[in-house]
Amino acid sequence: MPLRRTGFGLLAVLAFAAPATAAPLPQAPNCPIFPATNVWNKPVNRLPVASNSATIVRSIGATLDLHADFGSGLWNGGPIGIPFDVVDSSTSPSTVAFDYADESDAGPYPIPSNVHIEGGPNATGDRHAILVDKGSCKLYELFDLWPGWSAGSGAIWDLGTNALRPAGWTSADAAGVPILPGLARYSEVAAGTIDHALRFTVRKSRRFYVYPARHYASPYASTSLPPMGLRLRLKGSYPIDTFPPQARVVLRALKRYGMIVADNGSSWYISGAPDAGWDNDQLHTLGRVKGTAFVVVNTKGLRNG
Repeated sequence: MPLRRTGFGLLAVLAFAAPATAAPLPQAPNCPIFPATNVWNKPVNRLPVASNSATIVRSIGATLDLHADFGSGLWNGGPIGIPFDVVDSSTSPSTVAFDYADESDAGPYPIPSNVHIEGGPNATGDRHAILVDKGSCKLYELFDLWPGWSAGSGAIWDLGTNALRPAGWTSADAAGVPILPGLARYSEVAAGTIDHALRFTVRKSRRFYVYPARHYASPYASTSLPPMGLRLRLKGSYPIDTFPPQARVVLRALKRYGMIVADNGSSWYISGAPDAGWDNDQLHTLGRVKGTAFVVVNTKGLRNG
C-alpha cells in the first residue's frame, strides 16, 4: 500500500476520532449547538492541505489582515458583531413575509419585540437576527429583518440534529449554513476555548458550493476563487504565544477547527457575537495575522455524523 495513502488514512482516523461538543449558550445550557458529530464541531488540524491552497489564498488576499468583525461597544450606532437572543415559550410566534419565500422556512418565528438585529435597529446592512428557543432547542435565523415582520430569508434548525438545507437553498447566510455555530462568543473565550469552526467572509467567491454549504452567491466561475463552504485553517506552525489572551483563544480555534466561507464581504473577516466582555485592543492584534498564514483544508470525506 502506498505510504502516502496509509498516512492519510491514519490522519483521517485521528482527526475524526474525537470531535468536540461546542459549548452551549449559558442562557440555554440544555441545548447543544449541533451534535459533536457536526462538521462545525470537528477538528481539521490533522487533515491534509488542498492542492490548490496557495491559489485560493492569493485570491482571497495573501497580504490582507485577519479581522475580528465583532467586539464590545458600538460602531455606527449598533453593536459590533452578530447578536443573538434566547427565547422561550412565552415569546409569541410571528409570521414573517420573505423576499425569498421559496427557499425559506415558513415559520412562525419567535421574535421578541426587542429583538437584537445586526448593526442595530437602523442598520442598512445584512440585519441578521438569531433566535434560540431554549425550550425546544430550535434555532431561528433571519436575514434582513425589518419591523413588521419582513425579511429577505429565514431558516429553522433543530440543534439536536445534523440536517442540512435542501441542495441549492440559501438560509439566513449566503452559503445556506447556520450562522450561530460559526460565531466566536465571549463566554467561550472567557472559559479558555472555542471548540468549533468560525464563520468568515471573502471579497469575491466562486459560483459553486462545497459541503456543508448548500448555496452560492456569485457570478464568477474561476476555480481560483473560494466556493461557499470552503474550509481554511491557520497553519499549525504559526506562532501565537505573543498574542494577548482573547486573541490567542481565537487563534487556537483557527488552528484546530479552522473557518468556513459563509458569505461575501471583506476578506478574512471572522464573525462573532457582540459582548461587553470583549477587549477590542486585544481583538485588534489579530490584524498581525496575514492571509499567508492560512491554508485550504482538503475536507474530502468530512461529513456530518
